[in-house]
Amino acid sequence: MTGPKQGRTADKLAMLGGGRAVPKDLRIAAWPQVTDQDRAAVQRALDSGRFTAAAAGEREIPGLEEEWARFTGTRHAVAVANGTAAISIALGALGLEPGDEVIVPALSFIATAAAPLHLLAVPVFVDVDPVTYNMSPAAIEAAITERTRAVVVVHLHGLPAEMDEITALARRHGIAVVEDAAQAHGAEYRGRKVGSIGAINTFSLNVSKNLATCGEGGLVTTDDDGLATRAVMLRQFGELIPERGERSYVSHMLGWNNKPSALQAAFTRNRLACFPDEAKRRDENVRRLLDRVAELPGFLQPRVPADRTHAWHILRFRVDPAAFGLADSYAGSLRAVVQRALRAEGVPAAPYQLMPLPAQRIFRERRGFGGLPWSLPGVPERPFREEDFPVAYRLIDDSFALQKAHLHPDAGPLLDRYADAFEKVWALRENLLGIATSLPHTPPWEQAEKIAASEWDGAFGPREDAS
Repeated sequence: MTGPKQGRTADKLAMLGGGRAVPKDLRIAAWPQVTDQDRAAVQRALDSGRFTAAAAGEREIPGLEEEWARFTGTRHAVAVANGTAAISIALGALGLEPGDEVIVPALSFIATAAAPLHLLAVPVFVDVDPVTYNMSPAAIEAAITERTRAVVVVHLHGLPAEMDEITALARRHGIAVVEDAAQAHGAEYRGRKVGSIGAINTFSLNVSKNLATCGEGGLVTTDDDGLATRAVMLRQFGELIPERGERSYVSHMLGWNNKPSALQAAFTRNRLACFPDEAKRRDENVRRLLDRVAELPGFLQPRVPADRTHAWHILRFRVDPAAFGLADSYAGSLRAVVQRALRAEGVPAAPYQLMPLPAQRIFRERRGFGGLPWSLPGVPERPFREEDFPVAYRLIDDSFALQKAHLHPDAGPLLDRYADAFEKVWALRENLLGIATSLPHTPPWEQAEKIAASEWDGAFGPREDAS
């Protein structure tokens, strides 16, 4: 049996009265970190007196766009208000129309699937791979119909998907590939940066991301001149605003008001200058943690194929019931008790997403625009069936995640203590088995339904269709 490091952990789990593996005074560092250089960049933008993309002569936003295009190796980058807007704008630039289908993964943040609805397009969900957590090319191809116009490929948690195979099948079927790289800044696939492979691609700059702004922000990248022009128009009412000269105020297409802020662009430009070094240090810290966890058979850690890199936005760990000496049917209850034990030791283990996207009420109950887009003529019936997404459901039940704690480049000492906690829980696992096998287990999606019902009733009163 692999035991905890000598002198670093007690012989009793913290949840059962022992000492913590992670000292209480060893806290998660603030993210994003804010340096004097960040403050100076924001002050520079303030002093300019130009704060949006509509301000003639504003330079922070085009400066960020030029630098991000260069970083990703693309011809164009368009800065927008947030990552969700980036997806909507990317799909809009492709010319999606009401009733068109967009293939999306069953496991992702809700923005991936909500963005198509903003264009009255229909999200079509496919299950994910149990190892990479991304959509497989085979699953995408099986979901393609004559109505399919695009596939939004999520590089979940920072691991690039199988882009060569996906782009090849998309070409065969005449559909567009959109990379949702919101969690994968800087990751590479076979020598290319993510966000440079699809027809048009998106990033988020939310404060939780590896490359963050001081609030919300997003980026759209493409090599296509026409798509880039349409993306610029869609972010501001469909207008073509010249860098110099008078603004016409003519809307050439239906667009949004999704302009970015110059202050946030200035902040991100400075963060981008620091990004390569921070990403390198983050990779070193995370790999040291994963190397130690790899010695513990009960924990299945993220795997990275040799032909790509991982951005390490989120770290997902699965439990292996067989390694703990339990039947597979106890996977969910084992994860719950292991998660509880790790949290007691000071590791912020928590679920990432409580239910697959197709189980969200928006999609399951078709809460769009008065039933649109699903009620449009010709849109096929696709009733929600839990059995269509076995991998996503299993992953949600038997895995937990670490978020944000590892993002700061100086998080190495904290992650070392997290490794101590993993080792301690594994060494004292016998104390958890009785709990895992005796207590009733409520799957995360059932917990989420109870939370959702309580939230709704608290805000609006009982729903008419509530059972």
